[in-house]
Amino acid sequence: MSQTSPAAQRRLLIADLAPSGLAWDVATAALGALLVGALAQVSYYLPGMPVPFTGQTLGVLLVAAAVGARRGAAAMALYAGAGIAGVPWFAGGAAGFPKFTFGYLIGFAVAAALVGTLARRGWIRTPWATFAAMLLGTIVIYACGVPWLAMALGGNWATAIASGLTPFLASDALKAALAALMLPAATALLRRR
Repeated sequence: MSQTSPAAQRRLLIADLAPSGLAWDVATAALGALLVGALAQVSYYLPGMPVPFTGQTLGVLLVAAAVGARRGAAAMALYAGAGIAGVPWFAGGAAGFPKFTFGYLIGFAVAAALVGTLARRGWIRTPWATFAAMLLGTIVIYACGVPWLAMALGGNWATAIASGLTPFLASDALKAALAALMLPAATALLRRR
């Protein structure tokens, strides 16, 4: 019976291509935050809705799967903190405290930790497992974002669900499918190296 070392059993992620260390951790967090900030600029609001359609969630899920739980959560914390501090990289170039969408920002960090953990455990090796990991991450984002939105709307759960969940289900499933197509190929390339 052969035994493999813990390092050999550890699933490689894209961020593992470079040597680890504080500088690399900071760089991956900054690049992850930049990617999410850039994808947030792909946004539009439906009339009367407080939550926009954006590319952010795709960025959150891809970053987490590429860099892992710790770095992914750090990237989302950096994204949220810098945006609240005034960096104009929230949806449509907004900055400051997002009254209606702050819960989604919390969800980004929690989802990044979950998806990064699942990626490290090998969930991004096949399209179906990747799709499942991305859906779980998306559910976490909703689980944090919708209650905050309901609170911001004075406890109006019906409006929060109608404007912060239901309209996004199809587009978020599409984003999960896109990630499911991209990540297994990237992981396979990484394994060949």
